[in-house]
Amino acid sequence: MEKYGVNDLRRMYLKFFESKGHLILPSFSLVPHNDNSLLLINAGMAPLKPYFTGAEIPPRRRVTTCQKCIRTGDIENVGKTARHGTFFEMLGNFSFGDYFKREALHWSWEFLTEVVGLDPDRLYPSVYLDDDEAFQIWHDEIGIPESRISKFGKEDNFWEHGAGPCGPCSEIYYDRGPKYGFEGCGTKDTCKPGCDCDRFMEIWNDVFTQFENDGEGHYTTLKQKNIDTGMGLERLAVVCQEVDSMFDVDTLVALRDHVCSMAGVKYHEVEKQDVSIRRIVDHIRSATFMISDGIMPSNEGRGYVLRRLTRGAARHGRLLGIDHAFLADLSGTVIETSKSGYPELEEKKEFIFNVLQQEEDNFDRTIDQGLSILNGLQEDLQKEGKKELDGKEAFTLYDTYGFPLDLTKEILEEKGCTVDQKAFDACMQEQRERARNARAKTNYMGEDATVYDQIPVEITSVFDGYDHLEDTSKISVIAGESELTEALTDGDKGTIVVDRTPFYGTMGGQCGDIGTITGPDGEFKVEDTIHLRGGRIGHVGHVTRGMLKTGDEVTLKVDGAARRATARSHSATHLLQKALKLELGAHIEQKGSYVDPHRLRFDFSHFQPMTKEQLQQVEDRVNLEIEAALPVRTDVMSLSEAKKTGAMALFGEKYGEKVRVVSMGDFSKELCGGTHVKNTADIRLFKILSESGVAAGVRRIEALTGDNVISYYREKEAEVAEAAELLKTTPADVLDKIAALQKELKEAHSEIESLKSEAAKNALGDVSDQVQEIGGVKFVATRVENVDADGLRELGDSLKAKVGEGVVVLASVTDGKVQLMATATDGAVKKGAHAGNLIRAIAKTVGGGGGGRPSMAMAGGKNPAGVDEALKLAAETLKNQLGA
Repeated sequence: MEKYGVNDLRRMYLKFFESKGHLILPSFSLVPHNDNSLLLINAGMAPLKPYFTGAEIPPRRRVTTCQKCIRTGDIENVGKTARHGTFFEMLGNFSFGDYFKREALHWSWEFLTEVVGLDPDRLYPSVYLDDDEAFQIWHDEIGIPESRISKFGKEDNFWEHGAGPCGPCSEIYYDRGPKYGFEGCGTKDTCKPGCDCDRFMEIWNDVFTQFENDGEGHYTTLKQKNIDTGMGLERLAVVCQEVDSMFDVDTLVALRDHVCSMAGVKYHEVEKQDVSIRRIVDHIRSATFMISDGIMPSNEGRGYVLRRLTRGAARHGRLLGIDHAFLADLSGTVIETSKSGYPELEEKKEFIFNVLQQEEDNFDRTIDQGLSILNGLQEDLQKEGKKELDGKEAFTLYDTYGFPLDLTKEILEEKGCTVDQKAFDACMQEQRERARNARAKTNYMGEDATVYDQIPVEITSVFDGYDHLEDTSKISVIAGESELTEALTDGDKGTIVVDRTPFYGTMGGQCGDIGTITGPDGEFKVEDTIHLRGGRIGHVGHVTRGMLKTGDEVTLKVDGAARRATARSHSATHLLQKALKLELGAHIEQKGSYVDPHRLRFDFSHFQPMTKEQLQQVEDRVNLEIEAALPVRTDVMSLSEAKKTGAMALFGEKYGEKVRVVSMGDFSKELCGGTHVKNTADIRLFKILSESGVAAGVRRIEALTGDNVISYYREKEAEVAEAAELLKTTPADVLDKIAALQKELKEAHSEIESLKSEAAKNALGDVSDQVQEIGGVKFVATRVENVDADGLRELGDSLKAKVGEGVVVLASVTDGKVQLMATATDGAVKKGAHAGNLIRAIAKTVGGGGGGRPSMAMAGGKNPAGVDEALKLAAETLKNQLGA
């Protein structure tokens, strides 16, 4: 048997099924499309759900893919074993009502034995125990002895997902030999497929979708029977290359060796190091592919999964002794070993590196502070003889310092401790509630069930409104607010679908058109135009007079002023993106946009705020290209031809076989399906309103074009006039007047602060008789009334100067709220005093929490009655710190 590489096996599989009449589709994005039931694509069939259910018509009834997938259910075990991983590739061949069991099983056997060259005697099929048809094919047609065919029950060999399509499975196991069996599994008599050991590895699974489950256990035969095949590419590579685990196949070995070279360690020498190596290898693969699909690190959803993976990899790099940023460098090996199957990795290489570098830099700042606080908490647990960290403390680490809960758990686990998950969950209840509400009610497709699901699958729409704003067509479907209907009458709300429309549906960041639909008996006001699943365009609005019914010949008229204003905004985003690339660098990638008749919004990848000078340069450059009156041309061509022209593609966008390339002179060239001006001069004016951050590594510019810019300046002119009137001056003298008032305010503020400081000192009085000595360190703890946080810090510094080497603790109650402050001199800190740990210990008595540095710390609380106890506890805590 030849030891084929991962990239060889992927290519061989797709070519084999192409030879069987299958259409090769590229891997779908890891971000699910119209599927709220999934955070990330976790199976080869997941992106194809609409074809299986009949909700959409597939491009061909036979399809084959190699789908990138991520599963995070066992993420805690990644690295601890050689079998767990988050990223994998799933090979699949699919039939949508075409071939069925016979072809599927024969082809699986042909590929494994004749193409790959696996020993037929080491392959063991399994079938569902009641699936006599599959058994007969394996036994009578392919010739597998009955003794080598296992029959399993529903738990193992029947696929179903609640109500909906379902069916039996047939798996193929490969016998890796006795050395992979546990004790007692050394012979074929005692070990067989289904055993928990690693000897028999499942490498192929054919799912025969032939039944419909009504959700109550009643099954009916489907008219359209489907085939859903799944085979893990890495598993097949393990078998072909005769290695122990997926971490030993060629592409992962290259990555594994890179990690070892960076850390100066060897694999299979120290188990603890092996765990870190495997964890880094797995996590950087997942992170690289996620970022290539436009996922950005964040604190929720799929962005949090990415952040968890990158930060986990970074931390394990530290554990291996890697003392520099390394994730971007390591990602280069992922790209190099996988780009033949996923060319988008090479295309987005610089962007991937920038995101990883930024995230690792951010984590370096986070981890030092978080680890310092966590170490203090661990010391407290040890002193108190406890093994469980308060969930509130873990939440503070997460919420305030950005320290992930899973990282807190992982570090504590190494010390034999846990986190009070229940208390942490209580703190997160509000966020979890929002997430649950967002996914509350979904259908099999994973999206909210709507009236549009009732539209027959054969009904589609064609948009033909690039060059004209009026057309005639026939109404094919009318949807009321809760069900399909034959007609809408005066005042009724609904959605109209026609065969052909000039109305642009919301897509690619461009808002849908508005306008009117007029029939022989009535008129419908279109308030929005949307894309519906299955290639339909919906005109949403209400009837303004008369009645419209299915089958009516209607005239569709787009609001020309709104379309033209939207086109100005959209064309301006193209100029803006190119101007940003010229000003900030080639790493700029569009991360989202929105254009309507009133303004435009453009999100882009960049890792720091833009300066005023940069914004001005970008705005000036866009206006320069508007003034240049560049002709705007649209060409339709294949995607490969478009890329050869240098046209920019939108990040993460899914394109069809033919694309529209929009060129603005020689300045800008992008793939875009939106509507545009004929000449950049039609945009007239461009004004940036704001630039801000919307997510880690993502910035947003909001801007205006055309008449909206003129309206903006008129509003500003009116505001300046009103401000001048309030300041009792002229518009020309507003700035001078403000400067004079600021000077007066600053002088008044300085006087107020001086009076407050004097009042605070008077409230404190003489505390010389309250000074104690603990372990050779002077200590004073006292209470003052109605002093804010700034005042406490100032008093603390003043007292510290009077006391000399020592520790000062102050408490104040203002409006029923407690403020605590602790400060320590350098000499006191050297002897063991730690203001942050001290304040954390006493804050609980006033119903609060806080912390800080060894030399200074603050805390707040809601229980004034606990102040005296807090001050007493401060002395005891300092004694423990100093060992007095």
